[in-house]
Amino acid sequence: MNAYYVAILQGSVLTVGVSLCALLVAIVLGLLGASAKLSGRPLLGTVAATYTTVIRGVPDLVVMLLVFYGGTIGLNHLLELAGSKATVDINPFLAGVLTLGFIYGAYMTETFRGAILAIPKGQMEAAVAYGMHPVQAFLRITLPQMVRYALPGFTNNWLVLIKSTALVSLIGLKEMTYLSKQASAATRSPFAFFLFTAALFLVYTTISLYALRKLNARYSLGTKRGEL
Repeated sequence: MNAYYVAILQGSVLTVGVSLCALLVAIVLGLLGASAKLSGRPLLGTVAATYTTVIRGVPDLVVMLLVFYGGTIGLNHLLELAGSKATVDINPFLAGVLTLGFIYGAYMTETFRGAILAIPKGQMEAAVAYGMHPVQAFLRITLPQMVRYALPGFTNNWLVLIKSTALVSLIGLKEMTYLSKQASAATRSPFAFFLFTAALFLVYTTISLYALRKLNARYSLGTKRGEL
């Protein structure tokens, strides 16, 4: 029995790895999506709006299965059309990271967009009039304030993303949920292993919430503090 718990603990490291890598993808997509929506360019705005609408309207599990199985079938079909006999299998870790990042990039887009809109436009205009390059003005003026406004929504997205890594077990990635199911099937004691997994998820989300509240307090110095 102890060997199963050790294996689940080891799998929890993979869970954290998937979460962090997916978060990086989501942040990049969120910034790009928010920039596109606020760019004032109809084409970019339409693409970003379609992305956020579709992704937020389709269940995460369906998107993950489409990317993993549909992507594998699509790539192999293209290779077949090209006359190649080689086959491609999408790595479950890569599929999980890209899918979760793609899904939560849509939520991050709305979080970042709302945060940027909360900043008075006059600040950027004043910075540019003062002689700052737009990129420099963004990094020095917009970004620090955007982080403060975005942190509550960012926190919620991150907590949900961590829990959504359980879906990656369905495509064969041996993270802690997958290993819990394996241990339950082998010992016929599902309650103990799934309870242990739930406790690990609770530990990760609690630590994350504590750290992000500290970060929020730091960025809220001199302003009215809000609870995450």
